[in-house]
Amino acid sequence: MLLKQFSDFNLECGTDEAGRGCLAGPVTAAAVMLPLNFENTVLTDSKKLSETKRDLLKPVIESEALTFGVTHIFEDEIDQINILNASILAMQKSIAKLNPLPEFIIIDGNKFKPYKNIPYQTIVKGDSKYLSIAAASVLAKTYRDEFMNKIHEEFPMYNWKKNKGYPTKEHREAIKTYGPCKYHRKSFRLLPEQLEFEF
Repeated sequence: MLLKQFSDFNLECGTDEAGRGCLAGPVTAAAVMLPLNFENTVLTDSKKLSETKRDLLKPVIESEALTFGVTHIFEDEIDQINILNASILAMQKSIAKLNPLPEFIIIDGNKFKPYKNIPYQTIVKGDSKYLSIAAASVLAKTYRDEFMNKIHEEFPMYNWKKNKGYPTKEHREAIKTYGPCKYHRKSFRLLPEQLEFEF
């Protein structure tokens, strides 16, 4: 069973990101504040859920959350500030969209930067321990997948519909064949032997 709260504050939000290890597309974060009486036996870390289950959970989370926010940080900004800073910025911008703002923030992982002096706690594997972080992981993943499916239409040769921008063998082969496109992160090692690309 996932835990409801980490702190003693009523207004506690969980936040998580998706797409950190991808070669293309945004890093996407979500922040979710759930009511204290929220219950869901299916909800867990989005990586442990099938795409079908995540898609079914998305509207449930959105309708039952007290408030939620989702943010994409795109490849140009990732290249400028690096992926860790981009992930934290995406989480902070998602928290900024919450109304009311949280009294306490729990974050999946071990890195965060203070936001508006709100107390916080980073929790390694938090998405498989706390409901609000699990809910944020599902929203981050589903919103990001939606975006990758959309840009797949523009560049079908990379098959983002399937790999969502992650460094699969097929995705790397496509980069080798067609070169990178505008959605690829230029600061990432796109190929193991990283050839010099003409951007």
